[in-house]
Amino acid sequence: MLQNVLVTIIGQVVIFLTCRKALDTSSGESAVSHLRIIIADDHAVVRAGLKALLENEAEFSVVAEANSGEEAVQLALTYEPDIVLMDIRMPGGISGIEACEQILKNKAKIKVVMLTSYAEDELVMDAIRAGAVGYVLKRVDSGKLIDDIRAVAAGDAVIDTAVTKSLLNEVREAAHIKEASAFAELSERELHILALIARGLTNREIAQKLYLGEGTVRNYVGKILSTLHVANRAEAAVFAVKHHIERYVPADSEGPSSEE
Repeated sequence: MLQNVLVTIIGQVVIFLTCRKALDTSSGESAVSHLRIIIADDHAVVRAGLKALLENEAEFSVVAEANSGEEAVQLALTYEPDIVLMDIRMPGGISGIEACEQILKNKAKIKVVMLTSYAEDELVMDAIRAGAVGYVLKRVDSGKLIDDIRAVAAGDAVIDTAVTKSLLNEVREAAHIKEASAFAELSERELHILALIARGLTNREIAQKLYLGEGTVRNYVGKILSTLHVANRAEAAVFAVKHHIERYVPADSEGPSSEE
């Protein structure tokens, strides 16, 4: 009888442990949401390295690998992964950027992260326009790459710091070019006179400074107002200051040689 009781107790313990293990497993699976990832790179070694790195993390699952832009599109439409890691320079008929566009055109919920060896401003902007939510350099630390992928999965956009610096420089340069273009239709002489107007000089003072006749300065001012589409010299001065004319005409500049 005692033996029967022990058998019964052992059986119940086994059932309990089995059920608990099942519950723990189920709980773990619900806590860790598996991210399905496609790796697209034309170098097998790179794909193998990325796959090994990603699958070392419990929440990542590499569902497919592509070695061309066309294959990346086909696999993305077939598997509908959460994330595609895409080499920006893919061989074949379509580039990584074009593949990104085609994927998102058909499956907008897929998140595409661009991988590249170099921070190239033009390609970064093209990738962003194509809809990529990440731009990561291949030399990034493995831990940082994992964090970036998690951030993308959570709805964030990620750009490598080196790329960010490059983009900021491009934005500054674009702003500088835009400012300069505001004066593009002015001659060197007109630009210099505008700078003096912005500093509060009268026509007579400008004439004396530049060794010009006052009537000549008056003619220049009229042409400047017409070119800039402003009503008077006060508006011209505001326009000049707003577009940072001091960057193009130094305060100590005497301007071009005198000409009547």
